[in-house]
Amino acid sequence: MRLFDAGATRRRRAAESSELTGAQFDAFSRQVPLLYFILLINTGAVAYTHLDDSPRWLSVYVPGVLGSIGLTRILVWLRRRGRHRHLTDGEIRQRLSAASWITAIFGISFTTWAFALYPYGDADAHVQIAFSTAITVIGCIFCLMHLRRAALLLTVIMVVPFTIFFVRTQNSILMTIALNMVFVTIAIIVMMLVHYRDFANLIESRKTLQDLSDANLRLAKLDTLTGLTNRRSFLEQLEGLCREMAGGCRTFAVGVIDLDGFKQVNDLHGHQTGDQVLEEVGKRLMRLQSAECTFARLGGDEFGLLVRNENQIESLLTLGGKISRVLKEPYRCAGANIRLSASLGIAQFPVAATTPHQLFERADHALYQAKEHRRGGTTIFSGEIESAIRRASMIEQLLREADLDREMTLHYQPIIDVTNRRVVSFEALARWRSSILGDVPPSEFIPVAERSDLVHAITLMLLGKVLGALQMAEPCVRVSFNLSARDLNSPDTILAIIDMIRRSAVSPARLTIEITETAVIRDFNQARHALSELKQFGVHLSLDDFGTGFSSLHCIHRLPLDKVKIDRSFVREIDFDAGAQNIVRSIVSMCRSLRLTCVVEGVETEAQSTVLRKLGCNVMQGYLFGRPAPVLNDPINAWSWRGDEANSGDMAGELHR
Repeated sequence: MRLFDAGATRRRRAAESSELTGAQFDAFSRQVPLLYFILLINTGAVAYTHLDDSPRWLSVYVPGVLGSIGLTRILVWLRRRGRHRHLTDGEIRQRLSAASWITAIFGISFTTWAFALYPYGDADAHVQIAFSTAITVIGCIFCLMHLRRAALLLTVIMVVPFTIFFVRTQNSILMTIALNMVFVTIAIIVMMLVHYRDFANLIESRKTLQDLSDANLRLAKLDTLTGLTNRRSFLEQLEGLCREMAGGCRTFAVGVIDLDGFKQVNDLHGHQTGDQVLEEVGKRLMRLQSAECTFARLGGDEFGLLVRNENQIESLLTLGGKISRVLKEPYRCAGANIRLSASLGIAQFPVAATTPHQLFERADHALYQAKEHRRGGTTIFSGEIESAIRRASMIEQLLREADLDREMTLHYQPIIDVTNRRVVSFEALARWRSSILGDVPPSEFIPVAERSDLVHAITLMLLGKVLGALQMAEPCVRVSFNLSARDLNSPDTILAIIDMIRRSAVSPARLTIEITETAVIRDFNQARHALSELKQFGVHLSLDDFGTGFSSLHCIHRLPLDKVKIDRSFVREIDFDAGAQNIVRSIVSMCRSLRLTCVVEGVETEAQSTVLRKLGCNVMQGYLFGRPAPVLNDPINAWSWRGDEANSGDMAGELHR
């Protein structure tokens, strides 16, 4: 640890020394022309007053050479001004050292020349030499204030010989000038040292402030939990890439990554464990980073991806698959192996869009498609997705403008107890016949209604129709009614539902509220609270599409459920798929242990019904028993069916509300 600290201290001091050296060079480069200007003026003045009294080589040639050198140095430094930013620290130190020695040589030359002129001329000329030398020393020290070594060197070279020389003349005036210059020089040197100390402290403070500013800038662009860049930095990079590649032949891709099932991790294990998972996700993505592929955390469990110089769909799909595999590996946190999957949406520049906003938006649309249809996979934005977006926008607009009470209806599909072939309940399924589009399937308008928050009004309107139908039906008729995720997570909607049932005079026990696993995991605590309120009011509760989401066995026992509906995906091949049979057998066993009614949906053939009965399933729903109808059928009479009448085809168009 001490070695590390010592190394860090050395690096810090080296950085501070470099900063100080650069500042010295900057200040010196501005003042050195003035230094040579002072030398030129004083040299010229002394030479002029000795033109008639001294040899020509002393009054003309020597000052001419000194003047030429001084003028050359002035021009050199004026030309170099501002160029030190391109020099290395070593080059700057080399130039400062050279400048110090050149200044010293110039000082020696000027002093020697002045002493050589002293024997010539009268007393006034002697005083002028002393005065000019003193003025030169003082002016040069001021010009060298930021270069302490050069200032001290010049002081020693000029002041010491000057003082000794004029004190030895025994001339009281010259001796007074010499001693006066010594004390003034001492005062100036003290001032210079104080100024240099303050200058060095100022540079150090500026360096500290700059370091803090740089650190704050890094933090402003960094996600502290994962170590990846944050949303702000990601969007800045995206804007930069769009500007850089606009009008060129280069390309890149934007991706959005979402962790499937992360909400459940927070609900089941707590936010601290969730943070640990996100931290590990950041580490795994960092290992995948390269110059061409960078990641960022956009917020929550959403991450961004930038892929430079790549537009081949196959390569992007391969990369997406690699990311999904890496993120799918178990996370060892809180003493448990946590498993997640990752869905990716990717948009290509300039194929999908050419502006940062559109690219990000379309990558997000592709992510939505991936989560809906290829959970744990990668979807690249395409023309089909764009058409779906336009279609969804049109549906949203028509939903806002439609007379939904007139255009939307309910169909009812029976749920059968196959042991005695009697109807035990009906499921209410929403239907919309648009005056412009015609029949719009629930698979299209329900997701649009959820995203646009129109679903609350639609839910309450359809519930009113269900309650009206129950009021007209026999008291023993029961109906299942589906709630969306947004309904379940809206306390106001739950209170409105309870109030509507209470005012209808329909017994709450005649109504079963169905919710999906996806709706539950969005906000498990709120969902459990809402379901508890409905349960206390007397409504029955059913978990729909069981086995397709992430809550499954983890939280089913924590919800006040009455029924579980096995998803139709397990039924399609139940008559010959041993794996599907084992899953259904396990769910049936679980329901018996938890005292829950198990309903199997999507039953279409006698073969499926036979296998399901052998597996212990007694309550079923599907085309084999009846298609959805616009009215509630009489459940009193025994329900009968023929297998050949049930060969009805695909149920995909009959998605539940």
